[in-house]
Amino acid sequence: MLFHHALVDDLIPREEFERRVDAKIEECGDLVDEPTAAMLVVGELGRQHVKIKGLSARSSLFSFFGKVVDKTEPKEFDRADGEKGWVATLLLSDETGTTRVVLWDEKAGAAIEIAIGDVLEIIGRHPGKSTKEIYALALRKTSCEISCPQPASGLPGENLSMEPVDLDAVLIGAGEARIFSKRDGSTGEMIEAVIGDAQGTARLVVWAPELIREIPPGTSIRVNGAKPDHRSEGRAYSIDDNCSVRVTEKEIAVPFTPLTSVADQGIFSVKGKARDVKEARSFVTRSGTSSWVRNIVITDGQEKLRIVLWGDHALIPVVPGDDVTVYHATAKPGRFGGIELGAGRGTIFSVPREEAHPVTFTGTIIAGQGCIFIDNGKERYIIDGEYPHGCEMRVTGVLSGSRITPGHVEPVVLRPEDVAEHLRRFRELDRE
Repeated sequence: MLFHHALVDDLIPREEFERRVDAKIEECGDLVDEPTAAMLVVGELGRQHVKIKGLSARSSLFSFFGKVVDKTEPKEFDRADGEKGWVATLLLSDETGTTRVVLWDEKAGAAIEIAIGDVLEIIGRHPGKSTKEIYALALRKTSCEISCPQPASGLPGENLSMEPVDLDAVLIGAGEARIFSKRDGSTGEMIEAVIGDAQGTARLVVWAPELIREIPPGTSIRVNGAKPDHRSEGRAYSIDDNCSVRVTEKEIAVPFTPLTSVADQGIFSVKGKARDVKEARSFVTRSGTSSWVRNIVITDGQEKLRIVLWGDHALIPVVPGDDVTVYHATAKPGRFGGIELGAGRGTIFSVPREEAHPVTFTGTIIAGQGCIFIDNGKERYIIDGEYPHGCEMRVTGVLSGSRITPGHVEPVVLRPEDVAEHLRRFRELDRE
């Protein structure tokens, strides 16, 4: 009974909880035992058990069931005040996801008695503002059954091992090198990159940028000695100058998630055509620096998905009709309903361009939503720049895919025969 009272001890005192449990047993004619009655009382007070997927909500306390799929043994450490402490970690899973449960001090000893495959009932809370793990306040073994999804054949399941691993992956992209301060007061460089394999994408923190600096995106690589980071959302690894990276010829395909299958939490990679594109807006961050944000909507022909571009991603040129790819973006419920993907630091956002070649094109300028077209009645291209709607222009520049980047633009005076030709084309289109 004490176990379940921990879920509602901020609502009613222990004596009142026990009274309600006894009343519930009597009300049910002794057909329920004490734990069941306690769970019923907890439910009446609004503290229901949740699935692991629901642990991302911003509640003060959670109660949930999970099967132990991995664990660490209790480990001693020194606190800042010099006192000794103990910590152990459990990896719990159900049919909706996986979470880390941290056991501190006297609770850490329970990890010794817990076996892989045990099902536990946990009462816990998030540490501070983080929603990536749970600090256990109470736990006990239970006899309920839980089915967990199995990892794909040949791929490792999620675990808590800190042992270095070797990775075969493709380097999807990398950010700019950043300066950081070391404990001894000196400075160093680091790069955040995104890699991918058949299992999806992963964040790669590179503490020795020379390991990947000369490797172009899209290259298959072999990483030796990568250290797993289990505190990050999704898969994450780090490498330093004790590791090695070499280019390989191995063909590696990174899967995209269909837009219809994107859930309201997790890490996803998607692709589609830009449909709605808003202007980038500047804002001031909490640290006082300036940044940018932009909203776009992409579609795969069947489903639509909102993408929120943060920072430099918001400044990448994109217009309706462009093909876009988004790797390693974080999903969450949208402010106005639906689901949105956040593309910020740690995400690779790109607008793939076809091979460019010189072009000279004459047509009519047409102002569209979020972009400007040039149209000659047979072909239409997006044109970079600002031009008056309805005027005739001759553009000399570079054509890449459906976009012309102009080098020289000059107005064209229409001759009577040109106007007649335009009318003839419009009549043909009308008959079609």
